[in-house]
Amino acid sequence: MSSSPSPAVLVVVGAGPRATGLLERIAANAPELWDGSRQLHIHLVDPHPPGPGRVWRHEQPALLRMNSVAEDVTMFTDESSTIDGPIRPGPSLAEWAAQFSGRGTHHAPYAEPADPEVLAELRDLDGSDFPTRRAQSAYLDWVFRRALAQLPPTVTVEWHPTTATAVTGPPVGPQRVHLADRATPLTADLVVLAQGHLGSAPAAEYRDHAAFARRHGRFHLPPAFSADADLSAPRPGEHVILRGFGLAFIDLMTLLTEGRGGSYRTDADGTLTYLPSGREPVLHVGSRRGVPYHSKTRYRLQGPRPALPRHFGPEAVDALLAEDRPLELRRDVWPLMAKEIGFGHYHELFHAHQERTALPWPDFVAAYDRLDWYDDEMAALVAAAVPDPADRLDFEALDHPLDGLAFPAPDAFQEHLRDHIVQDVTRRESPEFSADLGAFLALLSAYGQLPRLVASGRLTARSVADELDGWWHGFFSFLASGPPGFRLRQLLALSRAGIVHFLGAGIRIATDETSGAFTATSPTVPGHTTHATALIEAYLPGPSLAHTEDPLLRGLYREGALTEEVIADPTHTHRSGLLAVSPTDGHLIDPSLDSPHPRRIALGAPTNSRAVAAFARPRTNAPAFRQNDAVARALLRALSATEAETTTPPADGRPLRV
Repeated sequence: MSSSPSPAVLVVVGAGPRATGLLERIAANAPELWDGSRQLHIHLVDPHPPGPGRVWRHEQPALLRMNSVAEDVTMFTDESSTIDGPIRPGPSLAEWAAQFSGRGTHHAPYAEPADPEVLAELRDLDGSDFPTRRAQSAYLDWVFRRALAQLPPTVTVEWHPTTATAVTGPPVGPQRVHLADRATPLTADLVVLAQGHLGSAPAAEYRDHAAFARRHGRFHLPPAFSADADLSAPRPGEHVILRGFGLAFIDLMTLLTEGRGGSYRTDADGTLTYLPSGREPVLHVGSRRGVPYHSKTRYRLQGPRPALPRHFGPEAVDALLAEDRPLELRRDVWPLMAKEIGFGHYHELFHAHQERTALPWPDFVAAYDRLDWYDDEMAALVAAAVPDPADRLDFEALDHPLDGLAFPAPDAFQEHLRDHIVQDVTRRESPEFSADLGAFLALLSAYGQLPRLVASGRLTARSVADELDGWWHGFFSFLASGPPGFRLRQLLALSRAGIVHFLGAGIRIATDETSGAFTATSPTVPGHTTHATALIEAYLPGPSLAHTEDPLLRGLYREGALTEEVIADPTHTHRSGLLAVSPTDGHLIDPSLDSPHPRRIALGAPTNSRAVAAFARPRTNAPAFRQNDAVARALLRALSATEAETTTPPADGRPLRV
């Protein structure tokens, strides 16, 4: 009488959106790739709830919101997805929320959220609304439970609400994942690291500022996740410098104003007025650009959806790689990306706002297709076809709007930047400017083509450092990852109320030992210095394996069992701080093996795969979904081929059922 084979065991460290997406792809591919005669047991290790994970957990301030509208957030593959596994469509956040008001068509084994505020929000949620992060947390919880429900009976999942501290084991044998709250490690055939965005210990510059603050009794906050930051120290009326003008600043601004009891009133003329509680500090904000990120568009395309990619797709990447020479992003790749983004912009302008164009679309696009983006003939074509300069796409003007500007006094700059913000919000909320959304969609398409180019190793080290991880990442975030328009209207109200002051571009932070103050200067307002008794670094921690707060990755790095991405050529060496993985399947590069580790895989934010967010805009062929599918299929094949090497330990986690 033969006994049943021992279960195959997979341990996934991290249970947030990336792990949830992987689980959904395992469920989708299991009917084809998993032999039902053997059990597969999946351990999820995360101190935070599976589905939302740390960043999207319900237990965070209710004031915090997403920077995407509800209809633009999905966790599911669709007809645009170029994957080998089956496409399993599912609802966007907006479509899912509609079921709670009786408007939806998607029904699932899911109870109403326990939080009455979240349930009320979901019932009223429109597709063009910017949801709270708690609403997204409820959606991710449902996606996770749906993935559980779609797993075959031979696949079981157990959640361990704790931290993974280490992973050990030879590359040819079982892996042991050590947990903070138990003596016996989990034994696995394969391990996937999907911890998501990680904190890190402050770099030297921040340690110096922290030491200054301690000496003088001041407050300093290094880069941190806003929902986790302790903001109780700044006193009412205390002057605080915030370095950074992106999404982290918006969160911090909200928590230090509304979060301290302030509120907003809409006046008869539509103006938003801030009503202080008296508990707010005074915020002085500046950054490299000196302006906030562009607000998110809230309208839909007015014309037909452009067929993307057109100028920067797989064929264009093939052509670049065929040149067999070192590549530079700005010189060789960006002109193609810019032309792609320009195509999305002008496609919408010509189809939805024909009255503002001077050529028939077929004539324009025929000429556009044959010209390079930076050709003089291209500039002449656009000038002739698009009479209003406001309708033309000028990346250089968008990138640094304060370049070449200087103001005689801070008050003059405040007025200028308020006007800049008003124009931006107006443009991003009026369908009259829907060409900006066409450009945004093409921007996402161009982003999706980059992973293969980066994985080829053909970009020079200097280009990866300065142009990809430096300029491009910042430019993409500036254009595409800004706050909702209502947040910028709140920023305007805070500025008019004297709660927020604008510092300018290229700010420099210094310290004054005599007065014990932090100081900020900017060439935007020459000769002016701002003094403050608190400094907040208003941006997220950068990647750093050497300083990561994650004990598992920190331990592997110190042991030499994984490596930081290092790109070197004769002219430069770039250390990205990212975890080096195999570009095709995500296996960790183990320096001791001089090859990918066969049993350890890593996905998501800490890795050099540079795939975008775990959830994406529908119908954009999201790179992260493609990666999840490829890795899920590889995992199932590898686990099917493993012999019975592991033993299933007594369950002390939480077996998960729908």
